Amino acid sequence: MADSEEESRNPPDPTDDLVTTSHTLTVKRRKLNYTATTGRLVLRQEVFTDGKFDGHLPKAEVFLTAYTLDDADPTQRPVTFAFNGGPGSSSVWLHLGLFGPRRVVSGDAGDLAPPPYGLVDNPESLLAHSDLVFIDPVGTGYSRAVKNEKPADYHGFQADLDSIGEVIRLWTTRNGRWLSPKFLAGESYGTTRAGGLAHHLQQRHGMYLNGLILISAVLDFASLDFTKGNDLPYSTFLPTYAAIAHYHGLLGDRPLAELLSEAEEFAARDYPWALSQGHRLSAEDRAATITKLASLTGLSEDYLDRVDMRVEHVRFYTELLRHRRQVVGRLDGRFTGWDPDYGREHWEDDPSFTALTGAYTAALNHYVRAELEYPNDLPYEVLSLSTHEAWSYKEFENKHVTVVDKLATAMRANPHLKVHVASGYLDGATPYYATEHVLARLQLPADLRENIEIAYYEAGHMMYAHEPSRVQQSKDIAEFIRSAANR
Repeated sequence: MADSEEESRNPPDPTDDLVTTSHTLTVKRRKLNYTATTGRLVLRQEVFTDGKFDGHLPKAEVFLTAYTLDDADPTQRPVTFAFNGGPGSSSVWLHLGLFGPRRVVSGDAGDLAPPPYGLVDNPESLLAHSDLVFIDPVGTGYSRAVKNEKPADYHGFQADLDSIGEVIRLWTTRNGRWLSPKFLAGESYGTTRAGGLAHHLQQRHGMYLNGLILISAVLDFASLDFTKGNDLPYSTFLPTYAAIAHYHGLLGDRPLAELLSEAEEFAARDYPWALSQGHRLSAEDRAATITKLASLTGLSEDYLDRVDMRVEHVRFYTELLRHRRQVVGRLDGRFTGWDPDYGREHWEDDPSFTALTGAYTAALNHYVRAELEYPNDLPYEVLSLSTHEAWSYKEFENKHVTVVDKLATAMRANPHLKVHVASGYLDGATPYYATEHVLARLQLPADLRENIEIAYYEAGHMMYAHEPSRVQQSKDIAEFIRSAANR
């Protein structure tokens, strides 16, 4: 009884609970034998009290899934560390949607798979070209702070870089991979994390990377945050509005490339000028601007006049198909859904998110137990709203969030660092033109600008939900890994 009470007061330190399983995957008649390592890694922190070292105390348990090819030379074999965004999202999307050796059967816009969904082999898996480590930040997936520690200590910009950077350092060290070509792959806020980590890993751990894979990038929040007084997002979202309206048949049968070229030209010159004029804008110029916007967005001139030529993105997704009693998706404008009230300004849910969440959640919860043999009774947090809402950007008080400076610094210090950017034309969360705007302003010498490549897809934020885009994107990233690995 005494021992039980003592353990209750002073529970034993948590330990890694990693599980290893063996698998095979066939890729173009080539049989890949690989090992999956799944479970939680204990993060520890050096603690000092009154200048005295108290030890490496456990702070958090971070869930990861690593896939390593058997019998590969670790000095030649690349490794890619992957995570999604949110902040507050687990890595399930990139894991079971694009990179992993197994992928979810979710269906696509207009042809969704019914529950209970399914899993299939992924012959386009990046595992054919790189080992993979999927990381769930604290508060997502099965990752949690340990007893008596505060989850909020990990829910912030720099704290997140510190913890994910430590996971990467630990895994690299324990698996003897310091001489492996190393890549980071992030999606959405995961690209913010990746840009910050490229700098952090260099500065804190002396770890220089070979490449970054930025999927649906957001490197500077000023390019897409509709905050009062910031007119920039109205321009950077305009080509995406045009792509979505075109997809839904509101702009005739013009080729998409031709339409986007026109929208980009207007967004670069005349539109921001008109917005900047305020009450100085003549009636004639205002009318011309509204007419042009209507031709590019599919919205009525009356509506555009009433919103003062400024269309916030969720208002657009609510308004565009109001006449059809439908709303369109933010993450992917190809998706449509229903709303209980077609008289309001903002839809109730993003139909592109709700359409895919069930499939990914079911697939992960089955896969991790049945195939990876990792038992855990905690709920797997696919997307933690509490983590998202608690996220701290205290490092950016009174200024917008950006990692543009950190990414540029990392690239200048490491001229071999290559960057692959993937953008979806119908991504209404991180618009492709905003990404172009930000990348054009990276403070890099001309020679280093050649280290950046951009790939475009006729799909949304998770462009791999669109089967042709998934197959093409897998090829594009595989080629990037081969090129940037310097082997």
